[in-house]
Amino acid sequence: MKQEDRTKQPTGLELYLLAAERSSSEVIRTYSTSFGLAAKLLSPTIRRHVENIYALVRVADEIVDGSAAQARAQGGLADPARTLDDLEREVYRAITDRFSANLVVHAFAHTANQTGVGRDIIRPFFDSMRMDLWKTTHDQRSFEKYVYGSAEVVGLMCLQAFVEGLEYSQEETAKMVAGARALGSAFQKVNFLRDLSADARGLGRSYFPGISPESFTEADKTRLVEDIRAELVISAATIRLLPRTARRAVVAAHLLFEALNDRIGSTAAAQLISTRISVPSSSKAIILAKAWLGVVPK
Repeated sequence: MKQEDRTKQPTGLELYLLAAERSSSEVIRTYSTSFGLAAKLLSPTIRRHVENIYALVRVADEIVDGSAAQARAQGGLADPARTLDDLEREVYRAITDRFSANLVVHAFAHTANQTGVGRDIIRPFFDSMRMDLWKTTHDQRSFEKYVYGSAEVVGLMCLQAFVEGLEYSQEETAKMVAGARALGSAFQKVNFLRDLSADARGLGRSYFPGISPESFTEADKTRLVEDIRAELVISAATIRLLPRTARRAVVAAHLLFEALNDRIGSTAAAQLISTRISVPSSSKAIILAKAWLGVVPK
């Protein structure tokens, strides 16, 4: 019997990275069906980077959105603020050390080192996550700061993965940065609208300045939906600048959230308080097909 050639099998740190990235892939499969479907349209290398980014973001989100508090309620000593601080410190240490005993952090640190993601966009993310632990309502200034750190910088991280090793002019780079920030902001605002009641009643948070489930009106809804549409237009104008290895996935995500926003716009404000809007599986399939065929939103 012919012996298996194991000389090309990963070993050591390479094998450890493979395990780390598989753990990140499992996070995205567990927490986000839609985002996971869009990510499948990325080239393998970019997909691994995006999954590594998503996994870290998801873990931080779980710390501040209740999992750590639930562990404490079950008799543990978990403190969300301390746990988040520990995670941030471990991320910076892993980027320097190029190693972490935390598999999700190890995978993210690899992506950060490969794509040039630095503290300038990592720190605002953790600052926004930290706001969720104490700030329950926002004015316009704190809202913009929160959205930048919680969503726009995630778009910037993904953008750096998309364009790794490629060269663009300063003008093209500026346009793609604006597009990434606009798309991240639109994603976040759509999610805020979908979770308006759950955030207020379950987590005690109200993100949109001056808006609460009790006072949410048709005029409020229309204004927010139009604001999201304007950001999606900014994003759409920059998609053709992205490499083909990333474009289809960005189109799929863009079209999915555009569909969500349209559904929110056609749903009565009173109904949004009790219903979480979603896109049917059949519509998702059409969106993925459009993205695969190269359709670019306008």
